[in-house]
Amino acid sequence: MMDVREITIAQAHNGFRTSAFTARDLTAAFLDRIATLDKAGPGINATMALSTTALAEAEALDAHFAATSQFRGPLHGIPVLVKDQADTAGIETNYGSAATRGNVPTTDATVVRTLKAAGAVVLGKTTMAEWAASWFSANGATDYAPTKNPYNLAHDVGASSGGSGAAVAANFCILAVGEDTGGSVRVPSSFCNLVGLRPTPGLVPRTGFCPLIRTQDTPGPMARTVVDCAHMLDAMAGFDSADEFTGVAATAAALGLPRGGSYAAGLEDGDRCADTVRGARIGVLRQRFGPSSDPHCAAVNTVVDAALERLRAAGTTLVDVQLSADLDATLDFAQTYLVRSRSDINAFLATKPHLPQDIATIVPRTPVRPDLDLVSAMAHGPQDPLDDPSLAARLLARDALQRQVETLMATLRLDALALPDVQVPPPRHDDATSGRFDSAAGRPFPTNTFLASITRLPAVTVPAGFTTAAVDAGLPVGLELVGLTYTEQHLLTLARGVEVLVGGRRAPPAPL
Repeated sequence: MMDVREITIAQAHNGFRTSAFTARDLTAAFLDRIATLDKAGPGINATMALSTTALAEAEALDAHFAATSQFRGPLHGIPVLVKDQADTAGIETNYGSAATRGNVPTTDATVVRTLKAAGAVVLGKTTMAEWAASWFSANGATDYAPTKNPYNLAHDVGASSGGSGAAVAANFCILAVGEDTGGSVRVPSSFCNLVGLRPTPGLVPRTGFCPLIRTQDTPGPMARTVVDCAHMLDAMAGFDSADEFTGVAATAAALGLPRGGSYAAGLEDGDRCADTVRGARIGVLRQRFGPSSDPHCAAVNTVVDAALERLRAAGTTLVDVQLSADLDATLDFAQTYLVRSRSDINAFLATKPHLPQDIATIVPRTPVRPDLDLVSAMAHGPQDPLDDPSLAARLLARDALQRQVETLMATLRLDALALPDVQVPPPRHDDATSGRFDSAAGRPFPTNTFLASITRLPAVTVPAGFTTAAVDAGLPVGLELVGLTYTEQHLLTLARGVEVLVGGRRAPPAPL
C-alpha cells in the first residue's frame, strides 16, 4: 500500500509532476486506509458514507493532466473529506441524526462545489455531533458509537467536526471541511493536533450547510499544516449570491484581501513567518486558562505555557490581558442557541420537504444522553426568535463584548489574543455520560472557543504540544489565536510562525 501518511498538498503535487504516482493512486491509498483503519482495525469511526465516484473523478483529473500538463486547479487531485453537515450530491448526508437516514442531496453545498472546481477529490463524509450541538462525537446517525482519538483510542475527538478532525489526524485524507458555530472546527483540531481555522463569518459561504446559529456559523478548513489550511481556505472563500452573509467576502476582496492573491502567499517561507511572530505583540488571556488546582487543567496549562515561553524566548512580546470580570457570565448570556437554533434549523428543513419539518419532532425534550442536553434544549426553543424576550438583551451583550475585545486589542496594539482552545485535554469517551461535565450542575464543558464565536471574530488553532502529566499523558493541546475581522491572513502567518518555533505537531502512534 502506498504510504500517504503526513503527505502535504505540495508533496502530492510533486508526486503527480514527477510521475511518482497519480491522483488515482493517491485516492485509492486513502480509501484503502479508511477501509482498513476506520471501518476495521482500530475502528476510528471518522467517516460516514463514502463516494462511489471518487476513483473515477481522480482518473479524470489524471487524464486532464496527461493531456494538458496543467493541473485542474490549486487542489488538483487532493483527497478531501466533508463534514456530514454539508450537502453532497449523490452522497448520503445525515447532519448527525438518525432521523435523516436515506437523505441523499441532489446538489452540493457551495463549498463542496468550489473545492471540486479547485480540483479536490471528495472521498465522502465525516461523522459529526448530532445537529452540530454537542462537544462529544457520539450521535444518532452512528447509533452513538463515538469517534476515537487517533492519539489515544479511549479518548474523544471533540465536536462537532469530530470526524473531520480524526480523519485528517489519522491520514484518511489531506484536508477536511469542518464547520464552526461555537468552536466546532477548533475543538476537534486542538484535540487531534491539527491546524483549524474559524474564518470571519461570511468569508466562506454556508449555502448547503445545515445551520445552528446563522449569525455565527462558518465552514472552516482543517489540515495538518498551516500552509495546507491556507490553500484550502483559498478554495472555500468567496461571494455566494445565495448567502447574503457573504457580503463579507465581497468586502474582503474590495480591500485587496488576501494579499498576493492567496491566503497561503508567503507561508512557505517559515523563517519569514517566524520573524513575524518574533515581532508580534500577543495578548495572553489568562482569564481563560483553567485552574491549576485541577490536574486536567494543569496539564493543558503546562503545555500552553511552554509554547508561549518558546515564543517569548524567540522575541515575541507577550502581554497579560484581561477582559471584564464578568466574562464567564457574559459568554453564557450572549449565546443564542436556545433562542434561534430551532428557527434556523427549521428554515433549512423547509428546503427538504422529504424530511421532518420541525426539529422538535425529531429530538426528544428529555435528552437521550447527558451530552445531548443542548440538542434537546435548542430543539424545543421558540419557533420564532423574536418570541423570546431575552433576544435583544443577548444581542446587545454580544455586540458589547465584541467592542470590548476590539478596543482591548487596538489599545494595546495586539496582533492577536492567545489562549488554550479548551481548558482540559481530550476527555475519555465515558466522560460524555459520566456526569463529569454537567452544565445544570455548574460543570460545563470548559471550552474557550465561545469568545471568538460570539464576537464573530476569526481564530486559528495550531498544535502547542502534548500533555506529560500522568493524569492525561500524551494527549494533544492546541493554542488558539484570535484576531480582528478580516485578519485571517495575518493569523495564518502567525500560526505558521508558531508552527516553526514551537513544533507542536507529530503523527499519531502505530497502527495509524
